[in-house]
Amino acid sequence: MKAPRAKRSPGIPRPLPFGTVALLLQGGGALGAYQGGVYEALAEAEVLPNWVAGISIGAINAAIIAGNPPQERVAKLRAFWEQITAHPTNAVADLVARFAGDDTTRSLLNEMSAFRVMATGAPGFFTPRPVWPWLNQPGALGATSYYDTTLLKSTLESLVDFDRINAGELHFSVAAVNVRSGNFVYFDNATHHIRPEHIMASGALPPGFNAVEIEGELYWDGGLISNTPLSWVLNATPRHDTLAFQVDLWSAHGGEPRTMADVAVRQKEIQYSSRTRAETDHFKQMQQLRFALARLLDKLPAEMRADPDAQLLHEQADRSRYNIVELIYRSKHYEDQTRDFEFSRLTMLDHWQAGLNDARRTLRHHQIFELPTNGDGVFTFDWHQDGVG
Repeated sequence: MKAPRAKRSPGIPRPLPFGTVALLLQGGGALGAYQGGVYEALAEAEVLPNWVAGISIGAINAAIIAGNPPQERVAKLRAFWEQITAHPTNAVADLVARFAGDDTTRSLLNEMSAFRVMATGAPGFFTPRPVWPWLNQPGALGATSYYDTTLLKSTLESLVDFDRINAGELHFSVAAVNVRSGNFVYFDNATHHIRPEHIMASGALPPGFNAVEIEGELYWDGGLISNTPLSWVLNATPRHDTLAFQVDLWSAHGGEPRTMADVAVRQKEIQYSSRTRAETDHFKQMQQLRFALARLLDKLPAEMRADPDAQLLHEQADRSRYNIVELIYRSKHYEDQTRDFEFSRLTMLDHWQAGLNDARRTLRHHQIFELPTNGDGVFTFDWHQDGVG
């Protein structure tokens, strides 16, 4: 796949008035193709991030972006998604879905695809273990997960230049959870030497996938604690004016469940989306305090500014400004609780196109490229919630 041709918009300032342009990629399994479409739109508009952070499937997409030169990133993202949706049965199912055209047929085919993935895995990603984990001896390899992710390591090594990531051309971060301590840990190329294991650890969601060992410690999927790297990026120091594209794969908004299947869907949506809104609200409150503290310190007489307590407060005062742009995947009527492990080719293409369309529409709203002028220095843009297209 060729790199997208740039579509510079005259309404986008050059250079952007932000020291940091961050792309934040949430977890969500098969829904992650949406993030590929979002990145393609950013590349078209030449709005390229200088910080990419991800969790779970977002960590894989982030690694592919950071581990390739700009002109190759979209093609490598597409190669990954085409590889893991390349099962031979997908072609027949996709053909039926295209000609049937109704939601009932599509829902049935999606469920069949999801159950096929459960039974056989996804090419280049994971395979079912030959022995059911409950039948393994405690502590044996395969006793703590249903699937083997050895294939993912080879896939990452073929698509990602880890030397490029570690050279620091882009700031790169992924999150995982320490199994023994329960602590949320970020692996960041500013402080760690990134290897495939760090990416695999971020996506090691139990009980499907086994924990990944890094330097003698075992790690699971970061989404067990928080499914978004938003707070890691927004609270980083030193602070800079920041434009953050938060790409969520689960919507916090939804209808009242009417069936048990609806309950399963809403449970996942709430579980994996709720932290984004909470962390944004908390960050706004902290920014209000930082701005107020900066204004207060400006009023102090010069002799008081040298006081140790004033110096300590000065470290927390800040006037950096932040635009947080939320892009949220909106699920289709025929997608159910299996949507995050439904790896059919047609669904992947639908997710990718949805991300491409949503990001293109978002980038037409050029106020996202303007520094906020309100009292707390934070603007949030949520076209999904506000109904803006």
